[in-house]
Amino acid sequence: MKLISQIPFKTLKSTPSGSDNRSTGYLLQAGFIRQELAGAYIFTTLGLRVLRNIETIVREEMNRIGSNEILMTALWSKEHWLQAWRWDEIDVLFKLPAAEGREYALNPTHEEIVTPLIGEFIRSYKDLENCSVYQLQWKFRNEKRAKSWLLRGREFLMKDMYSFHRSAEELDTYFDVVHAAYDRVYERLGLKDTTYYTFASGGDFTKYSYEFQTDVGIGEDMAYICTHCGQSHNEEIIDSKDFTCLECGKKECDVKKVSEVGNIFKLGTRFSDAFWLKYQDKEGKENPVYMGCYGIGISRLMGVIAEKFCDDKWLIWPETIAPYTHYMIVMGDNLERARALAEYLEKDGAQVLIDDRDTGFGSKAGDADILGIPYRIVVSDKTIAAGGYELKSRLMNDVEIIEIHA
Repeated sequence: MKLISQIPFKTLKSTPSGSDNRSTGYLLQAGFIRQELAGAYIFTTLGLRVLRNIETIVREEMNRIGSNEILMTALWSKEHWLQAWRWDEIDVLFKLPAAEGREYALNPTHEEIVTPLIGEFIRSYKDLENCSVYQLQWKFRNEKRAKSWLLRGREFLMKDMYSFHRSAEELDTYFDVVHAAYDRVYERLGLKDTTYYTFASGGDFTKYSYEFQTDVGIGEDMAYICTHCGQSHNEEIIDSKDFTCLECGKKECDVKKVSEVGNIFKLGTRFSDAFWLKYQDKEGKENPVYMGCYGIGISRLMGVIAEKFCDDKWLIWPETIAPYTHYMIVMGDNLERARALAEYLEKDGAQVLIDDRDTGFGSKAGDADILGIPYRIVVSDKTIAAGGYELKSRLMNDVEIIEIHA
């Protein structure tokens, strides 16, 4: 449990203007985030709890498929970027001068770091039987114009995973495993029904990449979704005037404005070749290593989820990622009773934020709504006289009195 009087960050009386989407204004009003500069944000106590809850879901699903968590450096040398021919290719690369004439990059992605790292440990074909690593780390992109608030920043939290395989066929098999894991992530976040597996440009790596695009009415992409088979296509790879589904060949589609929440790539041998990463097969012959790359934007997801689940006034967090599941309003001299009740509820998995401030009920109830916490509890002389505590769902207007067992 946590007492709200212990948290220095306060809600605002009104929603700040200036954002191009509702959710950012609500996040600012609730005190979850503050903008430090264009494309870079501070996450306060409650905002950080939301990020950590999203992280937990993503981490659990990556661990479930056998990937291994690591943490790589945010800085990397110019020499390694040159070795993969990308020092001058990536136009959003932050380049930093350093002592003795050296230059470094603030990493927007980690292929140049993870490939030589794994190369230290790969010798035999046996070393590639289950070779996958991931991290949760802040990334940096020198966007010319940071926009859409959390949806596209210069600094953002991301889960990136990399897999290493003995053949293109083994990569294909693992690719499907990751696809299923991503589906579970979005289901647990409440996004599955409006998130589309989308064909997109593969750039230098492959014919197509595969994006997970969520329909929340905001975003930077347009998805063309086949009405026959449901396959989604990023507008960058199709002729919008003469749409043809790349999966089934039909011509009819729905068009939605979407926001990207994840992507997966088949890198092939692009980076293993650059860093001379090979393995020996059973006959002792050297072979190339095939790689895959899999990303999920954690801080971006916070913005997308906030947008999807807010109403026309405030946030409504899903229970799986809410900073707390219950907001407990204490009126009168009932704090100790409220603490005991919170301890009782937390034994069953609840997470309780206790509003112990010396202020009126209206102010406390208003903050409960602004913060978007799923359930509101009131403990007062009146509710105790009625038999217990008052329970109200953020999604419902009705209240009920629950007997206090604590």
